[in-house]
Amino acid sequence: MAKQPNPARRSERSRQAILTAARELVSEVGYAKLTIEAIAARAGVGKQTIYRWWPSKGAVIFDAFLALSESGPEQDMTLPDTGDLEADLKVVMRATAAEFADPAFEGPIRALNMEIIDDPELAAQYREKLAGPLEEAKKARLRSAQQAGQFAADADLDLALELLYAPLYQRWLLRSGPLTSDYADSLVEALLRAMGPARG
Repeated sequence: MAKQPNPARRSERSRQAILTAARELVSEVGYAKLTIEAIAARAGVGKQTIYRWWPSKGAVIFDAFLALSESGPEQDMTLPDTGDLEADLKVVMRATAAEFADPAFEGPIRALNMEIIDDPELAAQYREKLAGPLEEAKKARLRSAQQAGQFAADADLDLALELLYAPLYQRWLLRSGPLTSDYADSLVEALLRAMGPARG
């Protein structure tokens, strides 16, 4: 007797094919020219299959980005804590810079940012599923450093994260310079000069 196909496995294969197609196409043609029809054709599924799982093109791109990112919603978002704040932050910032410089991430990340600007619902989803939990993990690491006397006890942690990440994001957004490990290190060093325990 022939073995019956597993519907759950088939659905997961289709879902992964859609996410892969969305990532490839947004990198090839850009967000503005990307269509649900093109994603469906590339993935070998019908349009209705996509609309059954996602309400919009932006939502597909969001999930494609999450699936690609090592910081997806199912991943452990705890930051390294070796006891050396500077070393730990440099590891994280180097990885972030490398991710933003990776051509495989470039299309999906830019597309997601463009869509978030005009889609409050998607922006809220991004905040809930990715940005919010990541920020909390980063602040937890800084609080640990405060308790160890490695970071200013009165530091505004939201401001600290903005000082650390905003320059990298702006350089990436405006394509104004390379996203190197040296640049990532310089951001960490600048933050610790500004908010280290010895600041007066």
